[in-house]
Order: sequence, then C-alpha cells, then structure tokens
Amino acid sequence: MGKALLVVVGVVLLVYALFDLLAAPKARVQHLPKLAWVAVIVLLPYAGALLWIFFGQARQRPSSGPRNWRPRGPRGPDDDPDYLRGL
Repeated sequence: MGKALLVVVGVVLLVYALFDLLAAPKARVQHLPKLAWVAVIVLLPYAGALLWIFFGQARQRPSSGPRNWRPRGPRGPDDDPDYLRGL
C-alpha cells in the first residue's frame, strides 16, 4: 500500500507541475525555457516537479500599499449619497 501511495503522489505531482507550467505565462517562467522545464519535470518525476513548483516561476509578492487604505466609493447602497438622495 505504501508503494502505491508513492506512485499516486508522484503522478499527481507530475500532472500538477505540467499543467501549471503550461498555464504559466512565458514572462513568469524563470531559469529555463518552457520546453526545458517539461523535460526536467518528465525526466525527474519527483525532483523536477518540486523544482518547478519552488523555483520555476516568479511569484508575485503582495504590494505593500499604504496602511490606511480604504476602498474607493461606497460599499453598499446605504453608503452611497446619490442613492440616498433618490429615496
């Protein structure tokens, strides 16, 4: 049962990494071209998929905007002055 679990985990990692690679825009792929990443993922099933997941694409970092950021405009009809004027 343990060996079957390792095989299933390997297949899931392989499929996830390949679909993630194919869906990634070319500008976000790092270190190697897409075709080379496909070869790495397929030839090194566990290691290649993990390398792609952790090092293959540029991750977007959350922007550090101002701390007192507030949403623009009203949130609901009772916060909208134009809506309240029409009542």
